Amino acid sequence: MRLTAVEEGHLRNGMPGTIGIAAVFPGEPFDLAQVRSRVRDRWGGLDRMSLVLGRPGGPAALSGHRWRTARPFDPRVHVSATDQDLRSLLTDGVSDLLPPERPLWRLLVTRQGIVLLAHHALLDGRSLETLFRLLMDDAVTPRAGVAAGADPAAVVRQRPRVGAATVYRELRRIGFPGQPLPAVPDLRPSVAVVELDPQVMRAARRQPAGGRGATLNELLLSAYAGALHACYGPLRTWPKAPTPLYATVPVDLRTRQNAGQLGNGVTALRMPLPVDVESPVARLQACQDEVAGFDRRCDAHRVFLPALKGAARTVPWLAGVMAERLARPELTTSLCTAFKWRDNPSRLHGRPLARIVPLPQLSPPGTANLCLVHTADAYTLTVVSHLRAGDAEMIGDAVAQELKAVAASAAWVS
Repeated sequence: MRLTAVEEGHLRNGMPGTIGIAAVFPGEPFDLAQVRSRVRDRWGGLDRMSLVLGRPGGPAALSGHRWRTARPFDPRVHVSATDQDLRSLLTDGVSDLLPPERPLWRLLVTRQGIVLLAHHALLDGRSLETLFRLLMDDAVTPRAGVAAGADPAAVVRQRPRVGAATVYRELRRIGFPGQPLPAVPDLRPSVAVVELDPQVMRAARRQPAGGRGATLNELLLSAYAGALHACYGPLRTWPKAPTPLYATVPVDLRTRQNAGQLGNGVTALRMPLPVDVESPVARLQACQDEVAGFDRRCDAHRVFLPALKGAARTVPWLAGVMAERLARPELTTSLCTAFKWRDNPSRLHGRPLARIVPLPQLSPPGTANLCLVHTADAYTLTVVSHLRAGDAEMIGDAVAQELKAVAASAAWVS
């Protein structure tokens, strides 16, 4: 089975491509045999989890890669225990290449919980979330031989009614060069995990006063804009000023009918960050104005994506060209995403889930990617940067300070 254009692109962008998700549970480490048994029962019948990257029929640049199915499903190959602490495991994970001779994922049982790492060509972030939900005690075991969720071919999609001008504007947004993050010699990957104050987050989500409140994505985008100003100075002083800095926001295109479909089902919307807007609440309002147009912009993507994917699949080298271009720091400077773990409480072998820790992918030098997750009463931000050593920690701390500044403007704090 030939890889889709999106999958092929994740293989050809020149980066390791590893993403991940960690679940933290209180108490002693899980029994490895129990976890392997649960993985076999819940994931063994999912076709996607047995796909191995096969050798292309000719030069990969011309013919493209293909998936082949590796059976039988053996959890001992995929699930192992480690004494490595969570933060160092995540730091190593974004830079390590997963072994290509087996399915491109692995599950690690640590002292703090479990960690799922996977190549982005195989699974996207929503897929990792879906897989973790399937492991929980109250989840329903999927039938053997089927993918999680509905068959995407069985989902009826109506073609959105979007004008040509809207589609043209969105295509221009994809390729318009922006401002990369300030780069210096000796750039290296770094990862920071920041546990945010729940009281601060509750107050920040009520902003701006008298409005509808803020979503996690809107808060993350606005706080990141303020953090960049605090860390690197006003945007007008950056090397490529006055060019704006664009954040890229992944948006899930799955419907209710195929919400649990594994693979890659997202698109990416670029938006300029209000780095030089003065107040934290004003930055939040600017981001809310941008996010308000996302639905219409997604409709434009539903119009032109099939044609782009079809062309790239027919001409596999085109997927490589597109992937390499989009990987440039002036085009994909910062991926920013946020989500809420809605199944609360969740338990694994009777133990309550305390926190979800996301792991965004590593992008080329001059970039930083952020992901924020709300689990029960825990808010966790992960920053993966390819900048100076320690910049991930600096950015993460600055985002936390910006969120406090938004919360401080609230009329009251519960």
